[in-house]
Amino acid sequence: MHILAVAPAAGYMPNDLIFDRHGGIYFSDFRGISTEPIGDVYYVSPDFKTIKPLLPHLAMANGVTLSPSGQDLWATEFSRNLLHRVELVDATTITPVGTAIAYHFTGPAPDSMRADSDGNLYVAMYSQGRVLVFNKNGIPIGQVLLPDRDHDHNLLSTSMALAPGTNNLYIVTSDGNGGQGATIFHTKVFAKALPLYSQQEQQ
Repeated sequence: MHILAVAPAAGYMPNDLIFDRHGGIYFSDFRGISTEPIGDVYYVSPDFKTIKPLLPHLAMANGVTLSPSGQDLWATEFSRNLLHRVELVDATTITPVGTAIAYHFTGPAPDSMRADSDGNLYVAMYSQGRVLVFNKNGIPIGQVLLPDRDHDHNLLSTSMALAPGTNNLYIVTSDGNGGQGATIFHTKVFAKALPLYSQQEQQ
């Protein structure tokens, strides 16, 4: 078993991660503020020996995921309300015109993110009690509204999981000081999640 040890002096603040087909890891670095974007998305090599910056100058990089093909990397920027799309040549090389801001969010704030087998994206919206859904091009196609959000409950919707091989989405949320505690909500989504390891097997 490989173990990646990162010294605290390196200064990273890891938030989210996704494995690629080679066993490497992309992780978001949740540093910076809107006027001082010092966060990044980094790539950890499959042998865990190197960590390379990929998408610098982000303000609280948060959600990160890959398209089913592994050729598109998506990242959310919590402090500046942005959804980034990055087209990859290989794990650490971006195509010549391969970066774009696909969407500008309104209100606080894009958090964790997942992708289904059709490439649809599911973005948890912190402090909004909902999940926004985008197609493979970053165009909004739907949303999941959590119960009692209009009464200021279940607003701290931070993350979710797609059950492998199914179209079941499980959303985790906290009620903060609202008195209803933490809850896991279930809903159906547009397409099935990839089975475990299928992303690696496709290539």
